[in-house]
Amino acid sequence: MGEQGDSAILTLDAPRPGPSRDELLKRYANVGALSAWHRLNFHVKWAVWKAVVGSTYLCKRGLDLVGALVLLLTLSPIFLLVAVLIRLDSPGPVLFKQTRVGKWGRPFAMYKFRSMYVDAEARKAALAAQNEMAGGVTFKMKDDPRVTRVGRFIRKGSIDELPQLWNVLKGDMSLVGPRPPLPQEVAAYSLSDRRRLDVIPGITCIWQVSGRSAIPFPQQVELDVAYIESQSVWGDIAILLKTVPAVLLGRGAY
Repeated sequence: MGEQGDSAILTLDAPRPGPSRDELLKRYANVGALSAWHRLNFHVKWAVWKAVVGSTYLCKRGLDLVGALVLLLTLSPIFLLVAVLIRLDSPGPVLFKQTRVGKWGRPFAMYKFRSMYVDAEARKAALAAQNEMAGGVTFKMKDDPRVTRVGRFIRKGSIDELPQLWNVLKGDMSLVGPRPPLPQEVAAYSLSDRRRLDVIPGITCIWQVSGRSAIPFPQQVELDVAYIESQSVWGDIAILLKTVPAVLLGRGAY
């Protein structure tokens, strides 16, 4: 390459001279006033952001309270029928209480209609090798021998989850949100998986209306994180509406 080309390259690569001392002094002469303005601007933006987040939470909490109360009253005959069927089908309590992990890792007692025999937890270790859930964090079997006859029916229609409406009234859960994990599942979480714990868990979620247990765990996490980053009241209503046909069709439920 000729001298002219070399000169052009040298010119392009040469560092640009920085501002002089006088220019720097002039630029930051009013730094105190600028800082005060920046602080005011920051506080205004923070107040607006807090107001938006707070109003969104209040709307979501209002939807949870109204929805949970209406569903509890409307479905009370089904609650009574399911309770009788569970007692007739196998010995043991009607309700199953289990420790789950909620927002920011806070444990709480979650309620379900009992769909398994009373010795289900003791038998789980012997079935660990037959886990059909990809990712190995959660445990799922399509033909789990621990599930009772009535349990298979109420699981298919997610009827076993209905007592969690009480958890919604208490504030432990929301109608919509990532499903609450077991403590041992959280212990196996990666750092990115723990993003699921940034919000209040829910009865239904985006992956439950998209395939439920048929969706591998890593994809469940991706869908939950996508929900967290774009959640809104209208988005929750859309998921609730999609939950009805998903439950009636029973796709991916076991």
